[in-house]
Amino acid sequence: MSVARITTINFKSKEDANKSIEDYSSNASSEFPEAEQLLQFRASDTTVMAISLYADNDAMERASAARSKRMSANESVFEVVDTKTGTITLNHKN
Repeated sequence: MSVARITTINFKSKEDANKSIEDYSSNASSEFPEAEQLLQFRASDTTVMAISLYADNDAMERASAARSKRMSANESVFEVVDTKTGTITLNHKN
């Protein structure tokens, strides 16, 4: 069953959020090759959410090293990070 990781990041500044959005948009697909789907959206000037869907928990766990590397490299610009994981109960596509 598919699983998701949802990460909400509050950045220290709008500029930090802008840089992160650009970097993630350019590099996430190659950093997380097992992700079935990657979504990113801006909730406010300084709040960004990223949602990644994986085939199963094992695939998500294999992506954890790349996630840790990305998060560590950017932790100085984070104000608050909140991450949730869970099983996908609906994935509707038109």
